[in-house]
Formats: sequence, C-alpha cells, structure tokens
Amino acid sequence: MNLKRRKALIIIPCFNEEQNIVPLLHDLKQIEIENTDLFVLPINDGSSDNTLSNIKANSATHLHLVNNLGIGGAVQSGIKYAYRNHFDFAIQMDGDGQHPPSELHKIIQHTLHTNLDLCIGSRYLSSEGFQSTYLRKFGIHFLNKLIFITTGKKIYDCTSGYRLYNQKALALFSRYYPDKYPEPESLVYALLHKLKVGEVGVEMKERKDGVSSISGFSTLYYMIKVSLAILFLKLGFIFKK
Repeated sequence: MNLKRRKALIIIPCFNEEQNIVPLLHDLKQIEIENTDLFVLPINDGSSDNTLSNIKANSATHLHLVNNLGIGGAVQSGIKYAYRNHFDFAIQMDGDGQHPPSELHKIIQHTLHTNLDLCIGSRYLSSEGFQSTYLRKFGIHFLNKLIFITTGKKIYDCTSGYRLYNQKALALFSRYYPDKYPEPESLVYALLHKLKVGEVGVEMKERKDGVSSISGFSTLYYMIKVSLAILFLKLGFIFKK
C-alpha cells in the first residue's frame, strides 16, 4: 500500500547571514526524510549584506522582505506561505547554522509518533551539542518557569527556534504571531489555545559567523520584554473568559 507523501516547508528567516546561509542550503539539499517531500523557503528579512544574492544563487524559491520585520514578522511570512499553500507541516530553522539539517528527522518523527501540534527541538534534553552561555541558560530557565506558572506546561528550551508546526498550528499562527523575540510568547499563545506542545532532544551547533541579536545588556531587555509579554498574554486570556 502506498502511503500519501507529506509536504513539509522549511522556513529559514535570515537577516545578514551571507556567510551562513549558503552552507545551510547546501546541507539541506542532501537531506532525505522518509515519505516526506521537503521544500526550502529562505526568507531575506531586509538584509544589508549579500544574504539575498546568496539565497537567489542557491535556492529556487525564496521570500524577500524589503523592510526588516524582525524574526516574528519573517517567521509569520513563512507560516502564512505554508498555510496558504496547504503544506502538511512547516519546520522553522535559524539561518545562522545553529540548527543542523541532520537533526530534522528527529523532530518530524517525534511529532508524528506523539501527534503534537507544535514540536520544539530542544538542546537541553541531553548534554550533547552547543548548550549556550551561562547567562543565557539562566534566562531560559527563568522563562521556562514563567511558562509553567502561566500554562501548567513544563518546557525545557522555550527559546529554541528549531520547531515544527502542523496544520492546526499553522492556522493559528497565520492569524497572529508575536513580533520581537517571539519564541517563548508563541509557546504560551499555543498552549492557551489548547495546542499540544512537546519537545524532542536535538544537537545544536554554535554560530560560526555574525553576532547574536541577544547579548550583553540586550539580554536583560530581552528578559523583561518577554516576561511582560507572557504575563499580559495570560491576563488577556483571563479577562476574555
């Protein structure tokens, strides 16, 4: 019996990733997932370097955002593309090379076996691979606790941008997706809307080129902004009832 093949969209938001996007796109071309057709969609988020030209030279399909919308706007552009083109699911990956394509099969298989709506590729379910700095890990632990307090769901890697959305999640996030630093807030939004959220352990890599948008004093700003966004989101749902 022939099983119906699944269509999966790989969403790759990119801002000034000229050094990282080419090897990532090359690695993705080597990946084969059983019974799944992978379509790659790099999204140039108003880059000021050669990211767009490198994408055009190495990908048949892409989105070009003339103005920088930030990670949330870029990801939602890909989500809307996946939803409107009837993909079975979409997988978000960073354009900086931290999310190895070789780990894709773990996220897909775990999602299918557990019937998740949103599956997070977590670096903290095992001690393998890049584990981030102490300060970042402290911040992630704090946000994980805040998510548990507001939703009752225990999450280990709430800031991971390596995640899979099924059609139910695509429908939800095509209508609304947080803008800046969206990963923790989007999980709360999904959980408050009764989506089934889970994690699977993956091995991540350290960024090779470029600088993370969250470092130094911006880490404190990130913590305050995301914490307030989660609390206001929860309060909004309480007052809706």
